[in-house]
Amino acid sequence: MLAELGRLGTIAAVARQLHQTAPGVSMQLAALEREVGVALTEKNGRNLRLTPAGRVLADHGADVVERLTLAEMEVQALRDGTAGTYRVAAFPSAARTIVAAMWSTLRGPGRIPLQLELVEMEPDESMAALRSGDADLALTHTYSIMEPVDTRRVSLSPLRVEPVWLAVPTTRQSAAPANLHDYADDDWLAPRRESSCFDMTSRACGVAGFVPRVVAEATDFAVLLALVDAGVGVALVPDLAIDRLPAGVRLLPLEQPVNRHIFSATRATSATDPGLAHLREAIGDASAALDREHVGRPRR
Repeated sequence: MLAELGRLGTIAAVARQLHQTAPGVSMQLAALEREVGVALTEKNGRNLRLTPAGRVLADHGADVVERLTLAEMEVQALRDGTAGTYRVAAFPSAARTIVAAMWSTLRGPGRIPLQLELVEMEPDESMAALRSGDADLALTHTYSIMEPVDTRRVSLSPLRVEPVWLAVPTTRQSAAPANLHDYADDDWLAPRRESSCFDMTSRACGVAGFVPRVVAEATDFAVLLALVDAGVGVALVPDLAIDRLPAGVRLLPLEQPVNRHIFSATRATSATDPGLAHLREAIGDASAALDREHVGRPRR
């Protein structure tokens, strides 16, 4: 009210501007003056003008109004799911494909301006970060021959089911589909031992009746495929992890199929957050677009 009085000059004008009565405005300004303990207004003909103390408070009042207006706009944007910063945890191949495509879409013209932060994590790490509050959304996975994703206190949305291929050198005579037992004497290339993908390789070979002789471990599946191309050994590779298939590598389906199930996950307590809902929808769209891109990809 004091800021408006400094701008308009009369109690009546302030009352009209703020949709209040003139006596009500006068009473509240008088109460403010008593609380401050110094005169805030003085007569100036038929108008009122602010004293030096009144001008100081009026300036602060204008700042407060601006900040409250901004706060209301930001809260409304959060309510509508059109603002906010969200931390995403994703395993490497999902970060390279699904998250990258989703992020590009969100940054396009006319899109919802959500702010994202990405950290690359293995599935167990990302789910722990989600539950602890260090991540707002996680992209996680499990394999058909392994335990399902722990759903305690989280909300899961299935994204895709993809095959795991056996990558072999094209120089090797290999029947399709592949019986892994036929590769019991081969050298094997695998992801790092602390990863779920290493566990998948161990279990798939175990089901086939042997323990794989792992001669190389790498975090990046591109490294494993390059080693297959070099004739070093064979490897199990999930579909999404294949960025570029080397010329000397052939991908074989498995006689006993292994599939990777990929999910997005949020805490159950924040599953209705509008911004997260927009984010999950964008992730679903990006995953579906990748499915269309992979249709008919050659499997030498």
